[in-house]
Amino acid sequence: MRKQTRETGRNRRRYARLEKENIHLREALGTAQSANRAKSTFLSNMSHDIRTPMNAIMGMTSIGLSHIDEKARVQDCLLKIQTASTHLMSLVNDVLDMSRIDSGRMTISEEEFSLPDLVHDIAVIIRPQALQKNQSLILDIGEIYEEELVGDPLRLRQILVNIIGNAVKYTGENGRIRVSFSQHLCADNQAEGKDRVWLDFSCEDNGMGMSREFLKRIFVPFERVNNEATSKIEGTGLGMSIVKNLIDRMGGEIQVESEEGEGSCFRVTLLADVSRRDRKSPNLTAGATVLIAEALEHRSGKICGFLRECGLVPVVVTSGLTAVTWLTEAQYENRMPCAMLLGQKLEDTPSLELASHIRQLAGASFPILLVSETDWSQIEYRTTRAGINAFVPCPLFKSRLLETMSRLLNAGQEDSDKGIDGDYGGCHVLLVEDNELNQEIALELLSLIGVNVETADNGQEALELFEASDENYFDVIFMDIQMPVMNGYEAARRIRRLNRPDAGEVFIVAMTANAFVEDIRLSREAGMNDHISKPIDFEHLKEILSRQLKIRKS
Repeated sequence: MRKQTRETGRNRRRYARLEKENIHLREALGTAQSANRAKSTFLSNMSHDIRTPMNAIMGMTSIGLSHIDEKARVQDCLLKIQTASTHLMSLVNDVLDMSRIDSGRMTISEEEFSLPDLVHDIAVIIRPQALQKNQSLILDIGEIYEEELVGDPLRLRQILVNIIGNAVKYTGENGRIRVSFSQHLCADNQAEGKDRVWLDFSCEDNGMGMSREFLKRIFVPFERVNNEATSKIEGTGLGMSIVKNLIDRMGGEIQVESEEGEGSCFRVTLLADVSRRDRKSPNLTAGATVLIAEALEHRSGKICGFLRECGLVPVVVTSGLTAVTWLTEAQYENRMPCAMLLGQKLEDTPSLELASHIRQLAGASFPILLVSETDWSQIEYRTTRAGINAFVPCPLFKSRLLETMSRLLNAGQEDSDKGIDGDYGGCHVLLVEDNELNQEIALELLSLIGVNVETADNGQEALELFEASDENYFDVIFMDIQMPVMNGYEAARRIRRLNRPDAGEVFIVAMTANAFVEDIRLSREAGMNDHISKPIDFEHLKEILSRQLKIRKS
């Protein structure tokens, strides 16, 4: 009887175990079936989303070729091809990023970066998209304790651009988007012996919003809102899944609130180490007066706070008439301010018109700085003609404002943000590229700006050309990575080991289709200074050349 009872107990336990295993198997099967359905939907969406820009590229190419003698028509086709190519590239990057996450090959780097640079890069990317839809995009900077940080700026930018880009994408014409950046101090700094801050980011819009049901699946790969309103909006359904994975790997948190028809709000919190790099204090004379012409109270208040912190005395006026009157009296009484900060909005006069009046009144040597959200490249010509000496971009950071003022007041030079004159005639470049078509494209782009170019078909040829050249002959080396005979990494390492002074100083740029963070890290470990991913961004290429010419001339 006892034996039968023990056997019955064993059978029950065995049955319970098998039932539990069956439950797990059914759950796993349900998950797999759900994932397969999502992937099938994704492949269907991707087929449509990839074909859309491809159709534009092929169609516009055909139209351009059939109207080859009509410059305006060809130019219009090329601009549309450029837009479609950029979108196609973003689709491919999303798919490749998700693949790397799934395979465990996604890594997070640790490097020093500037928070102001990161935020301004994001603004440059996002603002044109918002302007196309006539949206109000407000970038607000709250309490910032540390501007120089340690982390992964590329991945951080990817997270923020994805979230803000979605807000622009899913918010209609004339919509409102408010983005804010701030920090709060880490409570366990002293306990861990580290200096850290929490980065707080939020993005709120009044767009189409999401249902409560979809919010439960927002971070699931390949999921997208499917309704009439979103049917014409392109995307892979991978962006938010990538964002969530990156934030998790960085030890942060993301929260989402949304209602259909009411908009969405994303909040991200990330922990970042503070850079130990010493920052040069701005050289400004305590007690000097600065005239601020700005009608936006929140903007003038922030500027005043920054100036007072370093001992300057701000005076605020809100109209052009008041500014001219104040300066006229100050000039007569010999109490001129050390500089004038010209804001974006005045009560009675356009800012650039006021700058022209001030330049005539105060003379050629009086420093005038423009503080504006406008992209500098769009207004540089008009501002220079109006007599403005320097430009401080918004959203406004303390370091940018004070460093620009310090450079202007102490050196009498224009702010470096204004760029250079574009004279590349004396620039010598070594282009290392094994693919004939890619080499032709790069040569053509460089020839457009007058750069002197020599080419090598592989790393070994590049090494020999550099060895045979005079010292400091090459300003920049653009180096492909995957090449026969000797790859780009090995060529860079061997150039750095050469026994000549310029071997350690020549600026080497990886110009390659290897576009991931790990690839950038490998190029830096090999001794390269910068990285350009293919397809080549012509503006990025020019920016590198401009920067290097400035350094060589100084």
